[in-house]
Amino acid sequence: MRTLREIKKIYENKEANVKEVVESYLEKIKEWEPYINAFLHIPYEDIEKQIKELESKSPNLPLYGIPIAIKDNILTKNIKTTCASKILENFIPPYDATVVKRLKENGAIIIGKTNLDEFAMGSSCENSAFGPTKNPWDIERVPGGSSGGSAACVSAGEAPISLGSDTGGSIRLPASFTGVIGLKPTYGLVSRFGLVAFASSLDQIGPFGRTVEDIAITLQIIAGHDPMDSTSSPYEIPNYLEGLGKSVKNWRVGIPKELWYKGVSEEVLKTLENSFGVFKEMGVTIEEISLPSLEYALPVYYIISTSEASSNLARYDGVKYGYRDFTAEDLISMYKQTRGKGFGSEVKRRIILGTYALSAGYYDAYYLKATKVRRLIRIEFEEAFKKVDIIASPTSPVLPFKLGERISDPLQMYLTDIMTIPVNLAGIPAISMPAGFYNNLPVGIQFMSSFFTEDKLLQFAYAYQQFVDFSKKYPTLPNKERV
Repeated sequence: MRTLREIKKIYENKEANVKEVVESYLEKIKEWEPYINAFLHIPYEDIEKQIKELESKSPNLPLYGIPIAIKDNILTKNIKTTCASKILENFIPPYDATVVKRLKENGAIIIGKTNLDEFAMGSSCENSAFGPTKNPWDIERVPGGSSGGSAACVSAGEAPISLGSDTGGSIRLPASFTGVIGLKPTYGLVSRFGLVAFASSLDQIGPFGRTVEDIAITLQIIAGHDPMDSTSSPYEIPNYLEGLGKSVKNWRVGIPKELWYKGVSEEVLKTLENSFGVFKEMGVTIEEISLPSLEYALPVYYIISTSEASSNLARYDGVKYGYRDFTAEDLISMYKQTRGKGFGSEVKRRIILGTYALSAGYYDAYYLKATKVRRLIRIEFEEAFKKVDIIASPTSPVLPFKLGERISDPLQMYLTDIMTIPVNLAGIPAISMPAGFYNNLPVGIQFMSSFFTEDKLLQFAYAYQQFVDFSKKYPTLPNKERV
């Protein structure tokens, strides 16, 4: 499997045409899908149409002929978008999300829609109505969630690049669990128009890839103001490729004591020990910092996100589109039966939690208080970035766990996101990089930077990858008897 630059070279040297390159990835998908279930839909007819349309476009486009997988909560015109939910099982969008539109305009081929936790609610990709995605490194383990399919397909070499969404770690956690790179951009940098909403003040779309350069190329395309998204920032987009390869000597890296050691497994800590040596080789200085309000990040996140989910998912009532229960005898029972049968247990749990937090008499005690603490978390990050350039932490406190291990214990599942959630509450950018392997299971390290400093974040991540590079390390296809 190749990087974007290598695929581009194939076209320039006329070693293969777009159809042949795309077909090589489709073959890889056929090999891996019986084992990992990373894709929900492969739109073969639409792929043929996209390849034909490329014939009239310039081969100099930055993503010309690049196959890209899209998480199935991002709208794709004439291609099913289900959010891995029975309630949207047969929904076909009439338009593309802004990010998909921009990818296509720059020559990309949408190769398929990837599996996720239903409505992006989960940390393991086990909550899909269409079966769980499995980790390519060990098919008895989870790939992380909610963007598990997008991470797993890049890990297995089914696609060079994919898009996911990140509400509380849904890009970075799967990236860590599957040994790839995942970027969660600053809130507002990438348009959310066409992203099916989970928690509107937290959701953000971002890319998965194997090299920092590939991530930078993709971000360059999807970032930028969109008048169709009222939360989209007018911030001027820099050239994200310019800083790659530049020195980060004398940069300051903050190590927050609240995100290291406490609650982090020995296996993860042992694997990440080498990163401190890498930092020294990079010429950066390390200093311990404190972000005391992070102690409250997990409860704050689950109050805010479930409250917003309760509001956003009220539209799925069986009236205008999606699944509808036709056995109901009146309107109220139709609502109840449609939502009761259409939503999975985790989605229903979060709707109930959010409705309770927003209900009369509880709003001030829960939602309002949570928004105030969220503001404190943001302020603490702002203050920290006056002292350091980058903040580093483990991406996950644990190794990829076994399928079914945490599904019946919601609190243990929620704790998986404890390292990633603060980033979404603050709205800052963060990237998960493969840092090593423990017993052949990937371990990721998370780098964070200040608002709209993705160029700086990518520069640092690129420098780190020069010392710790797993971009050519792929999982092996399991034996058929292991399926």
